[in-house]
Amino acid sequence: MREYLMPFVALLNEMSPYLLLGFLIAGLLHAFVPGRFYARYLAGNDFLSVALAALFGVPLPLCSCGVIPTAMAMRREGASKAATVSFLIATPQTGVDSILATAGLLGVPFALIRPVAAFTTALVGGALVGAASRDEAPLSCAAASETLKHPSFRERCLSALRYGFREMMQDIGRWLVIGLLLAGAITIFVPDDLFAASAQHPLWGMLLVLVLSIPMYLCATGSVPIAAALMLKGLSPGAALVLLMAGPATNMAAILVIGKVLGRRTLWLYLTAIIVGAVGFGWMIDTLLPAEWFQLLQSTGMAGHCSHAASTPWWKIASSILFVGLLAVALFKRYRKTKTHTDMKNTFKIKGMMCNHCKANVERALSRIEGVTSVEVDLAAGTAHVEGSFDPQRIISTIRQLGYEYVG
Repeated sequence: MREYLMPFVALLNEMSPYLLLGFLIAGLLHAFVPGRFYARYLAGNDFLSVALAALFGVPLPLCSCGVIPTAMAMRREGASKAATVSFLIATPQTGVDSILATAGLLGVPFALIRPVAAFTTALVGGALVGAASRDEAPLSCAAASETLKHPSFRERCLSALRYGFREMMQDIGRWLVIGLLLAGAITIFVPDDLFAASAQHPLWGMLLVLVLSIPMYLCATGSVPIAAALMLKGLSPGAALVLLMAGPATNMAAILVIGKVLGRRTLWLYLTAIIVGAVGFGWMIDTLLPAEWFQLLQSTGMAGHCSHAASTPWWKIASSILFVGLLAVALFKRYRKTKTHTDMKNTFKIKGMMCNHCKANVERALSRIEGVTSVEVDLAAGTAHVEGSFDPQRIISTIRQLGYEYVG
């Protein structure tokens, strides 16, 4: 039993300090950087708007499901199609939490290359869409007329803690658990020579990982232990980077929404940039960069930790205990049953909401509809209960405009 448990414990001890710090920084970004700041400078189809969108997106810890409604909201508030695509590519690939987790488990070179690859890929994708949408009329920014709130410093600090250690953990907690479980299972059950062939032919390994990664959902942080486990089994560092880029950046839900809202041409340019960028940077790692930069895992990774668990520093163990406790509370609140509404006429079933960003976007959009007095979204049930005197068709239309599916 111990030999099956230790890979999970070793991974947790290695990642938990970085994850806790990452969640804290994520909360600080959310609380102290106004959301309007992102849309204000992204209205053009020019290179500056594309670069700013990528720069804004790299540190934000949004998963590939959470970034969709956020990007769609930015688009409605005045962001250009090119800037929106740049944001869609850069944001889910990285985040302060995933960058720190990458440094802890895969080493500093990997942690530095990952945001550079995401930023560069976003520039290429946004530039391609900008060139294809050069004659597109800019959208008017509706957000400028809204009343701005000015919370106190104390309120911002509380909001940072609440967002980082509750909402963010609720959103990506289960994917972190799945990633840890998969990584541990790979370590135990996958033969050591499974990816030996890919080490001799890294391009084939990259293409195989690419085919598997594009339709799957992987969060940027949850993909780190999976990449580490596969590298221990012989996967090349370049192919591991392909997993870290393509897995979080795409999934079937995101592909469908982007194709529907931004158009098929934009979708193909979006996918092309991700594929070319992932394979290009993967090839660069395997052929141009020093191999010793990516061998830290062999001496400090899961295998080493499994045999030296007794020497784990106390602060890593304490971080793991704190992280597990916070995660358990967050997931309990995420999936507990909320009160049911007997008035089903005002309850709308929505398919596609996966995180608190989805919930917040739906509540915000529906509350702006004329006649609506209150909106309560149950994320676990996938429903929105709306009070007031309103046109139900406007509710349904707004849900679809957000990129979600109304289930009648």
